[in-house]
Amino acid sequence: MEFRHLGRSGLKISEIAYGNWITHGSQVEEEAAAACVKAALDVGITTFDTADVYAGTRAEAVLGRALSGVRREGLEILTKVYWPTGPGQNDRGLSRKHILESINGSLVRLQTDYVDVYQAHRYDYATPLEETMQAFADIVRAGKALYIGVSEWKASEIRAAHALAQDLRIQLVSNQPQYSMLWRVIEAEVVPTSEELGLGQVVFSPIAQGVLSGKYVVGQPLPEGSRARDEKSGAQFISRFMTEEVLGTVQRLKPLAEQAGLSMAQLAVAWVLQNPNVSAAIIGASRPEQVRDNAAAAGKKLDADLLKAIDDVLDPIVERDPARTESPASRP
Repeated sequence: MEFRHLGRSGLKISEIAYGNWITHGSQVEEEAAAACVKAALDVGITTFDTADVYAGTRAEAVLGRALSGVRREGLEILTKVYWPTGPGQNDRGLSRKHILESINGSLVRLQTDYVDVYQAHRYDYATPLEETMQAFADIVRAGKALYIGVSEWKASEIRAAHALAQDLRIQLVSNQPQYSMLWRVIEAEVVPTSEELGLGQVVFSPIAQGVLSGKYVVGQPLPEGSRARDEKSGAQFISRFMTEEVLGTVQRLKPLAEQAGLSMAQLAVAWVLQNPNVSAAIIGASRPEQVRDNAAAAGKKLDADLLKAIDDVLDPIVERDPARTESPASRP
């Protein structure tokens, strides 16, 4: 495993992180989830990402139990707050009330006294940014979080939050966006702003929900147990990529992956890690062998000719519009 600084902070994280969005507490039974976490630890992954909303808070609890007994100082645990975790009108968003209540719930479920990075899961237009950042500052000063991050924020929102973080003397160190060969919306604005301000990207869906693994083939049945078959949650997220044009084009990456000596999933993960502003790529899994395969992308360097060949294949289907980074206009 290779390690990178999270932005310009002193914190180092494993460049492959393990995340349990969609899987733990919903798609994957707890025994299988624990096996995936063990596989992650076995291959040297030390960074684990979750959120209070995943599986209605169950994912945090599953991860907490899976990591129980592991030396806390050897881990970096990231979680998030914003999406609804209860029926009340204050059980969502980034108000002071919800943030301070949510961190306490997350710590109990994760069985830890602190998280390494506490992240705003989206931007909350119903709460003054000053209120949000002050609440985060109080959490840091209380020792419940070491650093602050955001997820899927626009460049202008990141800049405003960074200015307030400096005034409050806390460290805003990361953004967690979707990023893959197919989804490059952060490249035009978010990445340059983050490089300027010292934030690192901890990216999710580097394999585009499994599409870049090549397992979805036009004209063939969806694989058993795949995310595209998970009508409870996974299928809706992957649907944007499940077109004949996208799936057919992705198959043309196979010879390029073979040329590089990588599986298609490894190629996809290695590709996002070529971006110097990316501190880590989050992988998810329903089986331990998926963890081991994806983690083998750590430290892989892709040469300029291969990167150009990938671009030549995918250019017609790549999404680059920075406007696709957006938070709900009102609280969900």
